[in-house]
Amino acid sequence: MDSSNKLALLKEIYKDCVLCPRRCHVDRTQGQLGYCRLPARITMDCALAHYGEEPPISGTRGAGTIFLSSCNLGCIYCQNYQISHCAGGQELDSPSLARVMLDLQKRGCHNIEPVTPTSQVPLIMESLLLAREQGLQIPFVYNCGGYEDPGIIKMLDKMVDIYLPDFKYGVAEDGADFSAVSDYPRYALDSLKEMVRQVGPDLALENEVAKRGIIIRHLVLPGKLENSRAVFRLIKKEISTSVAISLMSQYTPTVKVRSHPLLGRRITAQEYEDVLNYALDLGFENLFVQEVNDENLTPDFGSDKPFG
Repeated sequence: MDSSNKLALLKEIYKDCVLCPRRCHVDRTQGQLGYCRLPARITMDCALAHYGEEPPISGTRGAGTIFLSSCNLGCIYCQNYQISHCAGGQELDSPSLARVMLDLQKRGCHNIEPVTPTSQVPLIMESLLLAREQGLQIPFVYNCGGYEDPGIIKMLDKMVDIYLPDFKYGVAEDGADFSAVSDYPRYALDSLKEMVRQVGPDLALENEVAKRGIIIRHLVLPGKLENSRAVFRLIKKEISTSVAISLMSQYTPTVKVRSHPLLGRRITAQEYEDVLNYALDLGFENLFVQEVNDENLTPDFGSDKPFG
C-alpha cells in the first residue's frame, strides 16, 4: 500500500478513533472527544530548535522539535504537563504544519521531531508528505510515549526515518498507577517490534547525527527499580540487546506530584547506577547515559523559551 492510500485510511480513523490502545471509538470529525480531548485537527504548542535530546538527535544545530498539545498517556509526573495535560494550543491544518516543518529545515535543524504525535498522526503524516513534496529532506523522528497500537505503527512504514519511543513500564501495575493504563508493556513491546522491523535495531549515523534507526528511552523513576529492570529484561527477550537505549536520570517532581509518597523526590545516584549496571550485566552496550544531579530540566511552556 502506498503512502497516499495509508494516509486516507489513517484519516478515516478520526471517525471512529482507535489511533491508540485506549480505543475511544469517538467521531472526532463531529466534535466528539476521547481521552486526549483533541479534535480532528492538529493542535500544537510551539516549534523550535531543541538542543536537549540525545546527541545524535540534537546534533549541533538542534532537533526540529514540534511540541504538540495533549497526549494519550497523561502520566501524572510528566515534565511537559503544561501542554501534555492540556488540549489547548494553536490549531493548524496540514499545509500550515508542512510550512512549520519546512521552516525548521530552513533554520538548520537536523530533523523534524513531533513530540507525542500518537493522537494526531493522520494529519501529521499528511503534513509530512506535503512538506516532502515541497522540498523537505531531513529525517522524520517519531517521538512517542510507547503506548502505541502496532497496527497504526505498521501504517507508518516508509514514512518514519527514526523512532524515538519511550518504554516507560515493564511492570503493568506501575503503568496503571501512574498513567491509567494496565496493558502498557504488551502494547509497547509489540509496537517496538514493528518499529525495529521497519528501521532495524541499529542507529545509522552521518557525521554523528542520526539518519535512520531507533533509540528506546527509559526514565528511571524513584523507588521503582524493578520496573526498570523489567523493561530491560523484556527488551532483551523480545527485541535485542544491541538496540540503542537512552537511560534517563532526569526525573524531576513537578508541582502535581511533589507530595506523592514515591514520586515526590529525585532519583539517587545509587538508584541510577543500579539500573545501569543491571542493563550492562544483561548485555546492553549501546547506552546513552546521564549524570544524576540537582539540575532542573523541567521546561516552562509558559515562557517564550521553554528550555531557557
